[in-house]
Amino acid sequence: MNKNTKHFTMQGNAGLMEGLLDKPTEGAPRGIALVAHPHPLYGGTMENKVTQTLARAFVSLGYVVARINFRGVGQSEGVHDRGHGETDDMELLYRHMTEQYPGLPVALSGFSFGTYVQSQLQKRLTAAGTPAERLVLVGSAAGKWEMADVPANTILIHGENDDTIPLQAVFDWARPQDIPVLVIPGADHFFHRKLGHIKSWVIALWQGGSQQKDDADAE
Repeated sequence: MNKNTKHFTMQGNAGLMEGLLDKPTEGAPRGIALVAHPHPLYGGTMENKVTQTLARAFVSLGYVVARINFRGVGQSEGVHDRGHGETDDMELLYRHMTEQYPGLPVALSGFSFGTYVQSQLQKRLTAAGTPAERLVLVGSAAGKWEMADVPANTILIHGENDDTIPLQAVFDWARPQDIPVLVIPGADHFFHRKLGHIKSWVIALWQGGSQQKDDADAE
């Protein structure tokens, strides 16, 4: 962890939740980002390299970033709840962070199993009239988990050679929603030797994605 990353614990729905908080190096945060990690039963933690890369991307964008270990991981108490309890816990983190930083827009981001959790959380927030500003989903769990539909401005990034979540499954899920998928050539599920591409594309698409869509609509 760097000097701007702080360890924290908070009370969750199934006991203690362990988390990390990353703050921008300069100035006040311009938003809040919540990052969710891959499947806990397959070794996923909040310190997963893709999860860390997403956190660093959002810090570069000026966001304060919170991530937690899901139930049964690290110091987080409880047992794996097939995404239901994990979504509850992420919603609790959302409430906590929006209370700590009132008025700031919220971004949801996740990797693999974490994309399922964040899609379900966005569905809840939308139903409550408080949707997140945007989603960034890397290595989407489409085809393995019942992903909720997501907004049109969602950023989807996937590896060309992902053999855990086949690229075709992501296309099949994204196509009816008309959501573009950014494919990283040669990347596997864990983006070995491709992590820099994730960070650079998240930053680029976050800053210019809406303009790209506007330009496309104008053609």
